[in-house]
Amino acid sequence: MLSTQFKRHFYKNFIIKTPCKNSPSLFLLFLIFIIVNYTAYSQQTKEKSSENIKVKLNNTLIIPLKDTLALKQKDSLVIKPKDSIAKPKELLESIIVHSADSLIRQDMKNKKIMLYDNAHVNYNDIDLTAGFIEIDNNSNIITAKGVKDSIGSYSQRPIFKQGSQESTQDTIKYNFKTEKAKIWGLKTEQQGIIIRGEVSKKHNDSVIFIENIKLTSSEKEKPDYYIDIKRAKFIKDKKLVAGTSQLVIADVPTPIVMPFAYVPLTKGRTSGVLMPTWGENNRQGYFLQNGGYYFVVNDNFDLALLGDIYTNGSWGMRAESGYAKRYRFSGNFNFKYENIINSLKGFEDYSKSTNYNIRWSHSQDTKASPNSRFSASVNLGSSKYFRESINEYNTNAFLNNNLSSSVSYYKKFIGTPFNMSLSFTHSQNTNTEEIAMALPSLQVNMDRIYPFTGKGGVKKNAIQKTGLSYALKGDNRIKTTDEFFFKKEMFNDAKSGIQQDISLNTNMKALKFFTLSPSVSYKEVWYFDRLNKTYDTENKIIVTDTVKGFNAFREYSGALSLATTFYGMFNFKKGNIEAIRHVVRPSISYSYRPDFSFYNEKVQKIADPNDSNDYLEYSPFANGIFGSPGSGISNSLNFALNNNLEAKLRKKDSTEKEARKIILLNNLNFNTSYNIAADSLKWSPVSVNAGTKIFKDKLSLNLRGTLDPYAIDANGKKFNTFNINNGGSLFRLTNAGVTMNYSLSSKDGDKKKTAEEKNAQDNSSDGIFGEELNITNKQIDNKESDKNKVKETKLYQSKIPWTLQLAYSLNYSNNRREQEISSNSLMFSGDIELTPKWNVGVSSGYDIKNQGFTYTQLRFSRDLDSWKLNFNWVPFGERQTYYFFIGVKSSMLSDLKYDKRQVPDRRLF
Repeated sequence: MLSTQFKRHFYKNFIIKTPCKNSPSLFLLFLIFIIVNYTAYSQQTKEKSSENIKVKLNNTLIIPLKDTLALKQKDSLVIKPKDSIAKPKELLESIIVHSADSLIRQDMKNKKIMLYDNAHVNYNDIDLTAGFIEIDNNSNIITAKGVKDSIGSYSQRPIFKQGSQESTQDTIKYNFKTEKAKIWGLKTEQQGIIIRGEVSKKHNDSVIFIENIKLTSSEKEKPDYYIDIKRAKFIKDKKLVAGTSQLVIADVPTPIVMPFAYVPLTKGRTSGVLMPTWGENNRQGYFLQNGGYYFVVNDNFDLALLGDIYTNGSWGMRAESGYAKRYRFSGNFNFKYENIINSLKGFEDYSKSTNYNIRWSHSQDTKASPNSRFSASVNLGSSKYFRESINEYNTNAFLNNNLSSSVSYYKKFIGTPFNMSLSFTHSQNTNTEEIAMALPSLQVNMDRIYPFTGKGGVKKNAIQKTGLSYALKGDNRIKTTDEFFFKKEMFNDAKSGIQQDISLNTNMKALKFFTLSPSVSYKEVWYFDRLNKTYDTENKIIVTDTVKGFNAFREYSGALSLATTFYGMFNFKKGNIEAIRHVVRPSISYSYRPDFSFYNEKVQKIADPNDSNDYLEYSPFANGIFGSPGSGISNSLNFALNNNLEAKLRKKDSTEKEARKIILLNNLNFNTSYNIAADSLKWSPVSVNAGTKIFKDKLSLNLRGTLDPYAIDANGKKFNTFNINNGGSLFRLTNAGVTMNYSLSSKDGDKKKTAEEKNAQDNSSDGIFGEELNITNKQIDNKESDKNKVKETKLYQSKIPWTLQLAYSLNYSNNRREQEISSNSLMFSGDIELTPKWNVGVSSGYDIKNQGFTYTQLRFSRDLDSWKLNFNWVPFGERQTYYFFIGVKSSMLSDLKYDKRQVPDRRLF
């Protein structure tokens, strides 16, 4: 009987799979195997030596015998170096699993196994496939290489996978015990960088030494470009350190040679230097722009510090940061500052200026807190920043004359109908340099409650439907200019106040088809100062002072509205249109507010105090942020008429489940009012608004107009006579406007746009005004979806993709019979893909009134596979400039580029 220790030794060291279960020689071989193994085991026990060998071979029978006379020189591949990262020693080694499609040859004498055609070996975390694989159990070395097919081409190259790493090579020798390898014709990819090596030595699982390297991002067999490196050390997921390197383009060596190279290959973000862009302009001389350092502070926060320097002494700095915390919040912050010197001292055009811009965007995840929310959208700075900056080419920001900001916090109080909002707002006109801010603005609102509801919240009658709502708003408002922005002087004229509103309303059915809605409102306003006017008898002028102290006024009003909705159907027996539905929503409302002029005060305005006409009436709340009490009775009727037209189309065939509906007229609205308390000009002008979408919603058309029923005199002043009674028409058109937006695309006939694509197009701020000329560090946007996209063209009857956007605007003014077209312009933007790799675009417009072209931008783009070429040109105007860029698409080699831009020469404008 065999001992238990022997059994354990037997199963511990060998796993045997035999191909022939019923072979007569199996039993004899099995006995020989037991005798030899038992003898070896006894000898190992006596010598107290332990060596565990564990090999699992498919369809193989191996008897390991040691030749004590064989003295072999130690191969460097056998010596296993110490890894920098110590691994815990496993009790059992992994097993080898192998297979092949064509032939598995076993050399019992030399202890080798040869696998032919789609050979596959799996060992531990290593997976190897090749046309031919040889397993040598004497040296523990696996040799893999490709095979030549019938036409002589080399195929089935070895593919070596270890963990997440994968490489392709011509030949590989791998020692599965020491984990060292020697590789010929290596090809591997690390973070988008393709590394091709002639001869490589794998020192351990993380370090490889490579000779004659081609470093590129081109996936072609003959790459468009590569960096030729003689020797390098590659450290997995960390870096590649190399000696002398030379840039080769289209197999032509360039004079660009570096004495050494360092390529970071770390996963994710890493800190590092941002290479600057060089150039020159005729105002600041030579410059370096956008150079600096990128800091990865932690997984949630990063920071980039960039700077510009010019030979005439100008300089600029920027701080760009992004932050995010999963399921909590995300945002980014940008600060830009420029100290600009134009020309040189001693010249007439010498000048100095400083400009800055601050942008902050913050959004909170909806999962973070359902009852509170913090958000920020900040865009503030010098009014001249986007016009004078020498390193900012944001087209939309330049054409827009308004900067606005908002930082807000919202809180919902659970269990109560109350919610609170605290915000800081900012609005800045870059033309007038006027700035208005609310620091802060507090709002407390109470959701509508129904205090008179029946049991279970039932609201059947008007009393039960009565709703009560409350709102409080407190503001501290500041008006200043660029000169005093962020200085203590801007707080000198700050104004504050609190307004409270309470409203009570209900609704009821009247005459079966009408809805009657009465409402009552109460307003109370608190101010902390007031105006006090006195007459200076010595200088004979009125002196206005601001007196500090608590002051308040109160107002109340009432309203009653009556509304209904009715429909009209027009059926058609023939044609594509089955029916047209007309929806009409008329409404009439009455509002009343008493006279609150008793809050007003009087002041003497001339020297005679006995003269009854010697007094000026004024409101002490005239400068209040929420206005002053209303003077005179407000007693008016308001009229509104809203229309909508829809058409129902017949079914084309039986496959359509239901008839299709289209909108003929989205809206046609009329509004006016009648002031009963006024002594003249009681009717207000009629405002008309209409809008629709036609041509399958491609053309959006909007019309507006104002119709005045009263006539005007020779001086253009309106008097209390209807225009029709003065020999004119029923209404006098005082102003009108038309806007049209039309979008066309070559893909319109191929497929319908998704809701996301349509929404992105409708809300896109680019295109019609041209694209933004980004700084070079952000020029390339690598999208994985486009990276592997293969474009095909047909020589004949080819489809050339194109897009076109049109925007037309016309405004008419006739307040004083001037009959003037105040503005009339057409803007357009389009792109055409001449070939799958050539794209041309233009954005421009024409001012029909002033007969001149508006801001114009020409765009040229060329896809050079692993490279990209861009040329943007603004041929004329204040922003006349150009920008040329050619560079590698890969973000890892983004500094391998050439770009050139011309700074606009603003002296000409």
